Amino acid sequence: MNIQLKRLKNLRSESCVTIILNTHRTKPGYLQDPKLLKNLVKEAGDRLLADRAKRDAQVLIDRLAELEKKIDHSQNLESLILFVNEKIAEYIRLPIAVENRVVIDHSFATRDLLRALHKETHYYVLVLDQQRARLIEAFNDKVLAEAGAPFPMENEFFSTIKSEPSNASRQTNLILEFFNRVDKEVNALWKNNPAPVLICSVESNYHDYLKIADRRSSLLDTFLNKNRMNEKAHAIITEAWKIVGEYTIEKNRARKEELKNAVSTGKFVSDTNDIWRAIKQGRVATIFVEQGRFQPAVIENDLIRYVGDDLRDRKDVIDDIYDELIEANLRNGGDAVFLPKGELDTFNGFGAITRY
Repeated sequence: MNIQLKRLKNLRSESCVTIILNTHRTKPGYLQDPKLLKNLVKEAGDRLLADRAKRDAQVLIDRLAELEKKIDHSQNLESLILFVNEKIAEYIRLPIAVENRVVIDHSFATRDLLRALHKETHYYVLVLDQQRARLIEAFNDKVLAEAGAPFPMENEFFSTIKSEPSNASRQTNLILEFFNRVDKEVNALWKNNPAPVLICSVESNYHDYLKIADRRSSLLDTFLNKNRMNEKAHAIITEAWKIVGEYTIEKNRARKEELKNAVSTGKFVSDTNDIWRAIKQGRVATIFVEQGRFQPAVIENDLIRYVGDDLRDRKDVIDDIYDELIEANLRNGGDAVFLPKGELDTFNGFGAITRY
């Protein structure tokens, strides 16, 4: 999801149409969503006809209409965003509240969406027993989606395990082999959309899974204890969020202590250009930024200069320099921590820890 939004953020053309609207997950709410979308599509069409040549406008209007027809509103989450220009026509569902609006510009309106997502905790829950595995993607206490094929995965060795109860060693090996196959599929999905993974299983399965996990760093060092294989996804996520939410709070506290220690040892940088230089040198370990912190800027002669929010749509303006620095640091093996608003007041909401 973040990857898709960031890709769209960097696309530019003469007319990029973004339609953003709040939607509903359940009846009767989602039955009203098509009407709101239709009204916003009409608003976009009227604006295009008023501002563009009729032929160019009609191409985009037709693309919007075709995309509108493809949307199954029974699958809606909290919001729906359509992106259409001369080359692409796609949509994305998000588990966050938005402001209903139409934006027509030289780039797609993704900034506010990326900012909103920074306030959410994105994670997976791997529901596991010795027979099956499910994978659920969530934001905070909301289900985003349950993974499809190859999930849910069935243990093809299970009949053998049941038929050989006396051979404990062989049983264990077959279970571990099933867990290993599950792990590879989880990692394949994780690679395209990284997020922490919480395992939901009984304690013995949790510890066995850790033995075969290829990417231990992506697994939370806690688990949701109990066999919940047959529970509804939303019931599982309600319980999972109690663990993940508290885990996130504790993790942020620990990361903030890292920041304090870095200040005392001289490994803290707060000036944006100093951070930019340190990133290029591969010296930045972690960037810290307050949730909701945003700053448009330009880079001239390799120096960052802040500009006002009213200039963010200019072609040479980076709409959020913090996001740009975070992405550059991630490419160099660093990471980023988003802390609640007010947690970084002493550092003007932004700073970095250096490796040396």
